[in-house]
Amino acid sequence: MRVAAVIGLVLLLVCVRAFEDTLFYDPLLDYYKTNFTAVPMPSVDLYVLAANLFLRYAVNTMISLAIIYAIFKSWDMVKFSALLYVVFFIILIASFVLMYGTDNKMQLFYIRRFIIQPLFLLLFVPAFYFQERASKKNNVS
Repeated sequence: MRVAAVIGLVLLLVCVRAFEDTLFYDPLLDYYKTNFTAVPMPSVDLYVLAANLFLRYAVNTMISLAIIYAIFKSWDMVKFSALLYVVFFIILIASFVLMYGTDNKMQLFYIRRFIIQPLFLLLFVPAFYFQERASKKNNVS
């Protein structure tokens, strides 16, 4: 049952990615598919873009937290992860808004990438797994 839940939740993340064009306002999706280093940044409504980045981050976060719970069955891990997601979002969105319109196109690309993709999940799951194994090993000794 846990495996089926994780697979279903991962498929939800895939759906978010597959339908990103229709679900979220993000003119940078097409911009970064071009030779963006030679083209000026597109004119965007930064508040609408930030709100949509928040929405996408929130959707990915909820699904990621559900995956963490499905794997580890620990509300403490979910609470800790949720706190990290909030802190990271504040740092990332502040950096994104402050850097938008500057010549730092690659930095902006990577900051945006961390906002729109569930990359933290790829970091948290192995970290929690090894933490769980280490704590079980210490309890046995």
